[in-house]
Amino acid sequence: MPAEHDGIAEAADVLRAGGLVAFPTETVYGLGANALDARAAARIFEAKARPSFDPLITHLADAADLPALVGVLPPTVAALAERFWPGPLTLIVDRPAVIPPIVTSGLDSMAVRVPDEASARALIRAAGVPVAAPSANRFGQLSPTRAEHVVRGLGAAVDVVLDGGPTRCGIESTIVDARGPQPVVLRLGALAVEDLVAAVGPVTIRPGSSGQPVAPGTLAAHYAPRTPLRLVRGAVPASDDGVRRGYLAFRAAPAADHAAVEVLSPAGDVTEAAARLFDALHRLDAAGVTEILAEPAPDEGVGRAVNDRLGRAAATWSPPPA
Repeated sequence: MPAEHDGIAEAADVLRAGGLVAFPTETVYGLGANALDARAAARIFEAKARPSFDPLITHLADAADLPALVGVLPPTVAALAERFWPGPLTLIVDRPAVIPPIVTSGLDSMAVRVPDEASARALIRAAGVPVAAPSANRFGQLSPTRAEHVVRGLGAAVDVVLDGGPTRCGIESTIVDARGPQPVVLRLGALAVEDLVAAVGPVTIRPGSSGQPVAPGTLAAHYAPRTPLRLVRGAVPASDDGVRRGYLAFRAAPAADHAAVEVLSPAGDVTEAAARLFDALHRLDAAGVTEILAEPAPDEGVGRAVNDRLGRAAATWSPPPA
């Protein structure tokens, strides 16, 4: 099992040698490999048990590295990068020839961002290569927001885990395709839609995939704990059916007794709720309950992304037989 430490120079050496490094960003922990090395990228898919059709996000150290990698940028892509990088925004661009097709799952487009976490940018800069990095967890399971989540979930499949403490945003980046006449939000995330609209005007929201996804994290069932999760609205009465239930509350614990309860934001702050979402779900998943009941957040700001994650986590739930 890999050690948890902050040795950026050693981790950069591992990346250049084709190894896997888990590292913190402001969103979640990423599982990084040299994006210019097809064999290294293949190790990501193997470690995560990730289907080959789900593309990876390439991470850069600086916004200036993007035109150096892909050439002249479409105007809106350039404007969004200038406004929001470093930050939790992933942009879709045309894939340059230097990036192996495995990184983009054979697509002619590439997802790319500059993380707003100093240690992540220092790692990429020290490695001297762009770093392909999806979330550092088994495919479809809860994203990691602490180094211990990575170690518990992936173990020896990772060569190095950099421990930067809990991530700040706690939820993945927003993904936008701004190559066309109007930007399209492909995945709701830590950058609120309202902020995008304020920067570039109207956007289209199309979070979801039919067929091969053009962006990661858009499959209908995703981000799920091992414990079945069910969305609930309003008061949930106590039950005497003997089932141990966990409860994920947005603002206040429910009146009914549950085996384990997590409250995302006593202040009712959707940003705080997003930051605590996956950490709370990891705890509920480890609490020995047989079902998790989850309240949605207000559908505004990053609350939309919280609800998106909860909806995907609940997508595989089905009621027990009568």
